[in-house]
Amino acid sequence: MPLLSERQIEEQLRRLTNWHRNGETIQKQYTFATFLEAIDFIKAIAPLAEAADHHPEIHNVYNSVTITLATHDAGGITEKDTALAEKIEQQTSV
Repeated sequence: MPLLSERQIEEQLRRLTNWHRNGETIQKQYTFATFLEAIDFIKAIAPLAEAADHHPEIHNVYNSVTITLATHDAGGITEKDTALAEKIEQQTSV
């Protein structure tokens, strides 16, 4: 899968609420009321990642979850990343 151009990345990020670029990845932090809500969120997005065969880096500390997406075999950000980010956004109302 080809890498997105700088322009394409910027366009895609404008469509995604509170996602930002972090080097060669895109990233978003979610904050929940409790630890269990954060874990429920992780469990809710796991099937999306599995269905897409694209697995994010997930970092959880108490009520905070940071999702980081990159297509490692392509060496950066591809449509796979923005498509999964969009599905995660559709799944949540955070």
